[in-house]
Amino acid sequence: MRILLYLGKGGVGKTTVAAATALRCAQKGHRTLVVSTDIAHSLADSLDTPLQSEPTEVTANLFAQEINVLDELRKNWGKLQGYMGRMLRKQGMSRTVAEEMAIIPGMEEIFSLLHIYRNAAARDFDRIVVDAAPTGESMRLLAMPESFQWYVDRFFGWGDTAMRLTGGLLRRLMPEQDALAGLPKLVDDVKELQRVLSDPHITSYRVVVNPEKMVIKEGARAVTYLSLFDCAVDGVVVNRILPGIRTGPIDAAEDGDSVAATVCAPSPDPYLRRLQETQARYLAEIERDFYPLPILYSGWHSEEMVGLTPLRALADEIYAQRDPGDVMFVGQTQEIEEQGDDFVLKLPLPHIELDKIRLKKRGDELFITIGNFKREFLLPAVLAQRDASGAVFAGGVLSIRFPCSSQ
Repeated sequence: MRILLYLGKGGVGKTTVAAATALRCAQKGHRTLVVSTDIAHSLADSLDTPLQSEPTEVTANLFAQEINVLDELRKNWGKLQGYMGRMLRKQGMSRTVAEEMAIIPGMEEIFSLLHIYRNAAARDFDRIVVDAAPTGESMRLLAMPESFQWYVDRFFGWGDTAMRLTGGLLRRLMPEQDALAGLPKLVDDVKELQRVLSDPHITSYRVVVNPEKMVIKEGARAVTYLSLFDCAVDGVVVNRILPGIRTGPIDAAEDGDSVAATVCAPSPDPYLRRLQETQARYLAEIERDFYPLPILYSGWHSEEMVGLTPLRALADEIYAQRDPGDVMFVGQTQEIEEQGDDFVLKLPLPHIELDKIRLKKRGDELFITIGNFKREFLLPAVLAQRDASGAVFAGGVLSIRFPCSSQ
């Protein structure tokens, strides 16, 4: 089984890319399920066919579904939510606040993924393509397996003795039902889900971006946090590129840098020409900032990408002869290593002429300059709280030290 999760800022065309990817997988003979975990579903619109909360066959080898997030939460957590809500109301909370507080943050997403995984295993799908919620929600989802177990441990005092005591108390208070009956299996399922999500041979994460400043930053942040949680990012899809722009690395730039795009057919309209130039500049940033990940490209289309025929054409454009289910990249895009009380951030960089390394930190942003090479890097919270102190570039890897703040 291969699981492909497509993430990105809302509105970048993530659903369309996921649908096109699933269709290509099905065309290659793989029994494929494409599913949306986003509450604001648009997968049915993209495929131009009605969908349910269970898999619906769309065409040969292709099944699709839109998860009903609230139903999944109710099925998996309903009894425990009621019990926790009653406990919180005894502490003086209003009913509405208590019911809301009884839901662990991110549970809607984790139960959606559990549903997908169980469904896929039961129905023997070869490929599962997930149109994930916008990036912020997805980051919580991916951290959730560990967080879920932490919450359970703290709330129930996890352990055989504590569970026997808690279970006995609940059975006396609620003799008509055992609210904890399904909890051990649920915890085991979450642990198994965590194993699957962090196995690069099973699960690949792909970030969808547009050549726009805020979208690129959101995508870079997603890659940072995915790396932090050992989730294997194996590609970036750049969507909605204007006509007249040549994409892909061009090695013969006059200033010695490799750039990712150039305007090869400038528009006669000044407004469109400025947009082309802006996109070309951001495409160069994408090629640089997401190194060493492979970059896949798709253009801006005059017609809507709705229905199977346009989606097939989009898949051809993105993947060419590639099988989307292949692992496109193996390795770390970044790594945080503990050295005593210090953290060392390790970043693979393209082969560049080594000059003086200049670092500038502003909040959670780190600006790296080596000669003509420049990169803006978004730091995870664990590093954003510290100052960068020196860097070494060796063997194609830049190592930046973040000493303990007390030093």
